[in-house]
Formats: sequence, C-alpha cells, structure tokens
Amino acid sequence: MSDSSLPQRPLEQTAFDEWPDAVRALFDGSSLASKTGFTASLLTVDANQHIRTSLLGAGELYAPDSRTLCIALWPQARAARAIAQSGRAALSFVLEEAFYQVQLLVAPLPPADGDDRGLVYMSCTIDSGETQSVRYARLTSGITFELEEGAEKVLDRWERQIEQLKRAAAVGS
Repeated sequence: MSDSSLPQRPLEQTAFDEWPDAVRALFDGSSLASKTGFTASLLTVDANQHIRTSLLGAGELYAPDSRTLCIALWPQARAARAIAQSGRAALSFVLEEAFYQVQLLVAPLPPADGDDRGLVYMSCTIDSGETQSVRYARLTSGITFELEEGAEKVLDRWERQIEQLKRAAAVGS
C-alpha cells in the first residue's frame, strides 16, 4: 500500500498525534475480560539492528491521557532491553477495520508502590501515528489469541498489572 492523493487509489490514511477515542477506550484499563483477544505488536530495534517483535495484550497497555501509552514488560524481554538503548518503539494493531501504526518515544517509569511483579514500566509518547484502510477490503482482525486453561489467573494478573501501570503513570507524570 502506498499513499496517493489520486482519487482512483483505494488507500485511506489518517495521521494522528493523539489517541482516537476508540483506541483510548481499548487502552483504558477497564473491562479486560472483553478485550482478551486483542493483540498489539510492539516493534523495537536491538543493538545489532535486528527488528524484534513483542506481542502485548490489553492487560499490558494503559493510556492515561490522549498522547501517552504506558506499557508493562518483563525485564528480561528483548523489547525492554532494546527500548532502554534506543528510547523508541513502534506499536501496530488492527481496530475498527483499520491498521494502526504508531511511532513512540519511550521513557522508563519508576516502579509503583507495592509492585511485587518485577515488571518494567514504560511511558510512551506518540511521536506520530497513522491509520490505514482500503475501500475494497475490510480488516476484521490482526493477531488474536484465546486464553486457555487458567484464564481467570491471567485476567487477575492483568488487573494487577493495569493497577500498577496506573500507579506508575501517576508517579511518572
């Protein structure tokens, strides 16, 4: 797909520097059980210039305001190390029949009080974002998943992670 202002081109692109309402609702930290199939792809570049992908669910993403996204990562994750070196990442996902790609500037957040999960919290600011869709086809999903046995444990963990993200975001702002 490429950008063109010619009317015969079926590509529709929209640039943004604030989260659209639907994305804010997705990343608001509420109703996690209804968001379990959603997956976002976090792209980073490591010290060897290799592109790395980490898949994140709704329980690892929280948008405290219209330009920020807080993420929770395991400290041993390659993405955590790559972000620590570069301070940049890209997030891509499908929502409401559109493909989203967002360039992020990333800074560490201090651990929240009472956090015993051992996660790394980061605050991401939108550098630039865009949506893409085409008139001839409807995107119905991106990468999705289903929780297997122990879904309640995952949802409980996500609830705790979101609460920690909220605390870390409040401390970091």
